[in-house]
Amino acid sequence: MTTVYRADIVGSLLRPDYLVRARAQFESGELAPAIYKEIEDRAVDQVIAMQEGAGMDVVTDGELRRHTFIDQLLEAVVGLTPDPEGSQSDHIPVPFHDEGGSEQSVFTIPISVTDKLRRGRMMTVEEYAYARARARRPIKVTLPSPLMLFLAWSPGRSRDAYADPFELFADGLELMREEAQELARMGCPYIQIDAPDFGQLIDPAQQTVWAAAGIPFERVMTEGADMLNELASIPGVTFGLHICKGNYDSHWISAGGYESIASALFPRLKNYDRILLEYENERSGSFEPLKELLDDKVVVLGLVSSKFDELESPDQLIARIDEAARFYPRDQLALSTQCGFASAGPGNAISEDAQEKKLRLIAEVAHRVWS
Repeated sequence: MTTVYRADIVGSLLRPDYLVRARAQFESGELAPAIYKEIEDRAVDQVIAMQEGAGMDVVTDGELRRHTFIDQLLEAVVGLTPDPEGSQSDHIPVPFHDEGGSEQSVFTIPISVTDKLRRGRMMTVEEYAYARARARRPIKVTLPSPLMLFLAWSPGRSRDAYADPFELFADGLELMREEAQELARMGCPYIQIDAPDFGQLIDPAQQTVWAAAGIPFERVMTEGADMLNELASIPGVTFGLHICKGNYDSHWISAGGYESIASALFPRLKNYDRILLEYENERSGSFEPLKELLDDKVVVLGLVSSKFDELESPDQLIARIDEAARFYPRDQLALSTQCGFASAGPGNAISEDAQEKKLRLIAEVAHRVWS
């Protein structure tokens, strides 16, 4: 088995206000690239130091050089076109809900795939090369699932380029494999694939919406799952898969347990070493689906919320770990937040102080449980 990082981090961290301001100035042409990069580097230095000071076993650059977690598929490729102004969207809608379950917004991306995808640039090379030179702990780099291209799939605009959306996903797979292969060549020890696409399909209503757009649930859980697994076939790297249920402005997409996807998806994840699952509240369902995982995985329990300031109780977390151990071996468990702190845009409704306290809590509990 690969190295077991007990105190894990999902990826994104809150972007400090000075970085947000600098990016706006840079994008408007008010700030020179060299000066902006110095500011960006400073922010990455600070979040790496913060994670190491909190006692995390693995660190990231906080995804601070990105707009969103999915930039490698939406910003670094050619083949996407803004939708005509005033046109009616036929993209798959992504609903976001508040803690009470009320729908607060519906997101559709105003960009469509209109040509064969090809690489514009590598994104993760700069991220990893810089972080490797600064960190004293192992570095994790995150990549999006190739099926996240569903966001830019337009049944009306994309079929001239791709008759079948799974052909689009296959090209996305090759783009992400190139990123992962380069990371492996550079010595990156840990790559995480973020898959809100599969988490979204926990909701039966979302399965129906996807099917109407030409992406049936059964094909996602077979062909799509095999693509996801193939992405993790590069040797010499620990691969993790984070199945996310939505994370934007402290809102979520899908509620419910993993039962609806576990039996189809989990046995296909042969190439993954670590499976990161969201389990921060009752909305996440039971731990019973863990029994569907192959017996050689490390399961990273996302028991700590990245959405709100309220700090979890160490005893409560340990009790939840004990509960999960009824379904999967304790020595193959680890601990993290349920998702990142700023997967997109301004981040969640949580303070930087609470963010650091959450990471310290994870490290303290993890090292106490598995010391």
